[in-house]
Amino acid sequence: MKKWSFLVMAAAISIVLAACSMEPGFPTKDKSSKVAPKETSEHSIGLSISTLNNPFFVTLSDSAEEKAKENGVKITVSDAQDDASKQASDVENLIQKGVDLIIINPVDSSSVATAVESANAANIPVITVDRTSDGGDVVAHIASDNVAGGELAGEYLMTLIEEGSEVAMLEGVAGSSAANDRGQGFLNIVDDKVKLVASQTANFNRTEGLTVMENILQANPNVKAVFAQNDEMALGALEAITAARKDVIIIGFDATDDAVAKVKAGTLAATVAQQPTLIGEKAIEAAIKILAGETVDANIPVDLELIKK
Repeated sequence: MKKWSFLVMAAAISIVLAACSMEPGFPTKDKSSKVAPKETSEHSIGLSISTLNNPFFVTLSDSAEEKAKENGVKITVSDAQDDASKQASDVENLIQKGVDLIIINPVDSSSVATAVESANAANIPVITVDRTSDGGDVVAHIASDNVAGGELAGEYLMTLIEEGSEVAMLEGVAGSSAANDRGQGFLNIVDDKVKLVASQTANFNRTEGLTVMENILQANPNVKAVFAQNDEMALGALEAITAARKDVIIIGFDATDDAVAKVKAGTLAATVAQQPTLIGEKAIEAAIKILAGETVDANIPVDLELIKK
């Protein structure tokens, strides 16, 4: 009898506890006091590209869009057309749209700081790709090591020319971290080994590369080599050198399809290969993690290699 009384009492207690667990405020194992992160399908990301008139950034942008699509993320891409003022306006438009995160490929590392700070004020996380921002809070930066890339170019060049040779450098957009770092890396290697007869900006642009190289050749007919801080300028320089019927070694940077073809043909000596597809993909992967409340590395490097014949 005692045994049956005990079993009845235990059953009654179980029923009461089960009923209590259904009342509001009684936590179950499936509930949490934390605010749940947004579902990936709800995410919206803005991507501000410095220019889509450059194959490197077209590839970067396309890969980011594809990766976003694969993950059900809405992405809005804007083209700053190499205009820092337009980029500031583009970022402001993305802020007004209420995107959850903004990825910026700066036109100018200094000028973009104001846009980054505007996003910060709106509590929108910012990622930079390829080029850094000189100000504001950036959660992650994804890029090749541009200093190392410049050094790679310098080291290879010194295997092709004699010390004391006349060398020129075509610089990218003034004030951009990519231009500063690639130039610094190159000079780290060649500064005391060659005669740098010209170092002029051509703004990462093929047409400007052609014009600037024409002027350099006229002023320095004995120049033996040129390092162009991107392939577009290298290809412009190649046009000028070919037209002048000069034999000048050219090394570029980015490994765009056109440049790699010229390397295989033997008209460009080499190009430093970045991986724009991987940069775009890593940017979206980092963005998704950030929006899910995860921690990502402040600097996410992408490997480089030298492409030569």
